[in-house]
Amino acid sequence: QVQLVESGGGLVQAGDSLRLSCAASGRTFISYTMGWFRQAPGKQRELVATITSGGTTFYSNSVKGRFTISRDNAKNTVYLQMNSLKPEDTAVYYCAAANYALAYKMADYDYWGQGTQVTVSS
Repeated sequence: QVQLVESGGGLVQAGDSLRLSCAASGRTFISYTMGWFRQAPGKQRELVATITSGGTTFYSNSVKGRFTISRDNAKNTVYLQMNSLKPEDTAVYYCAAANYALAYKMADYDYWGQGTQVTVSS
């Protein structure tokens, strides 16, 4: 069992930066692929970025070059550094944990956090 708690969301202006954190409980954090998803009002939840246990990363085209996912296994924490934020990045951001590496869909993930709101004003 893994519990995930996100933090770091807030209200910022376009062009600003934010760093989200996701703290995980459990001794097996290092073995999970971690993902960040987001859900804007009236839209489906979508994948933002993933990082495997070995550190391999994947980004959606909409955030590539602006967002960076990283993990600190000693702290059981995964981060999402978000730069050059745009109003279209406004959403609730969720972190999630998957038991295998090629995890790109919601159904691939077994554990979810409660989400943190990111609002980007123009």
